[in-house]
Amino acid sequence: MPQTPADRPSADLARRAAQICLDMKANDVVMLSLKGVSDMTDFFVIASGTSDTHVRSMAEHVMEELKKEGSPVHHAEGVTQGRWALLDYVDFVVHLFHPTLRQFYQLERLWSDAEAVAVEQHQALERAIRDGRARASDGEVSGGSGSAARPRLADEAEVNGDGPDEGQDRPLPRAGDRVENADTQGTLR
Repeated sequence: MPQTPADRPSADLARRAAQICLDMKANDVVMLSLKGVSDMTDFFVIASGTSDTHVRSMAEHVMEELKKEGSPVHHAEGVTQGRWALLDYVDFVVHLFHPTLRQFYQLERLWSDAEAVAVEQHQALERAIRDGRARASDGEVSGGSGSAARPRLADEAEVNGDGPDEGQDRPLPRAGDRVENADTQGTLR
């Protein structure tokens, strides 16, 4: 007997939302398990768009696709502005950010007690390679326990000002990575 949306575990629905974001070319898709950390929801899916329009489009697409699959959004905020769209599905919440707001609010840092859940990103990597935004030889960043390895995309290097022209083709640090340089030592949070 097929599962109804009410029978479908919240982790599966949250992963589906994360996959939809990846399919829409979202950046830095992260899924956090809030079980044991908070009673308000089980999971956060956090992703960044490249512009207000991209954030709006991703939010509308996530709502549309999950509704088709029998899981309508319970409450949505910020979709029309496209700076920070919040889609509340009760058992999980999708946060879609414009990059500047994501950097400002730093939800991953705020909820650092939550466990990161691996999100299947191999399809996104294949698409990025095909689109010329990443190379198959790009290094992977190994995160803390339970985090997925993430390749560095070509447009991240340009944004950070350390692209191939500068001769620094190194992976970006992620939460849980050990960081050591002249100014900082410790674990990135």
